[in-house]
Amino acid sequence: MSADSTSTAEPIGRLIEEFSKLPGIGPKSAQRLTYHLLRAPASEVSALADAIRNLKEKLALCSVCLNITDSDPCTICRDEERDHSKICIVEEPIDILPLERTRKYKGLYHVLHGVIAPTDGIGPDELKIKELLSRLNDGMVTEVILATNPNLEGEATAMYLQRLIAPLDIKITRLARGLPYGADLEYADDVTLSRALEGRQEM
Repeated sequence: MSADSTSTAEPIGRLIEEFSKLPGIGPKSAQRLTYHLLRAPASEVSALADAIRNLKEKLALCSVCLNITDSDPCTICRDEERDHSKICIVEEPIDILPLERTRKYKGLYHVLHGVIAPTDGIGPDELKIKELLSRLNDGMVTEVILATNPNLEGEATAMYLQRLIAPLDIKITRLARGLPYGADLEYADDVTLSRALEGRQEM
């Protein structure tokens, strides 16, 4: 347990321990969050607990793009005003958020839920690639944008997908090099991402 069990009540110690498991939350931050909630009104704590519970109970994957959604298909996939001839392929659901913030892309998405990483035991079969290929076989898609992150695993995944999609006679583009190598989409600013979208290059 993160907190000293002899000086800390068990519910406090347990919550500190659980907060410490979250990415970017160290022991000190976990303690601050726990004691903030301890001082907060009961209604605020209940609202947080309900939000966390709903996160697991009321969300699922969109049957089309595999983004996280509370309705199926998701709002993006069923939007008639979006360009259904374009699909932007991303690694994780969180990568869609910065692309949407740019307001430059009006097509659809496909979430792989990971990248090819042999050292971690992750191969193509662990990704949502079969689902992608089934979407591309209906003849409606004219362009696929590979928006995997510009790092070793992202580049390897993009090259693998390029080889799979090339025989389908679909235009394949890659985000332009406005994104520095090794950077994640999640942390890119809106201007850089907008330029990367506008300057995407055919593969």
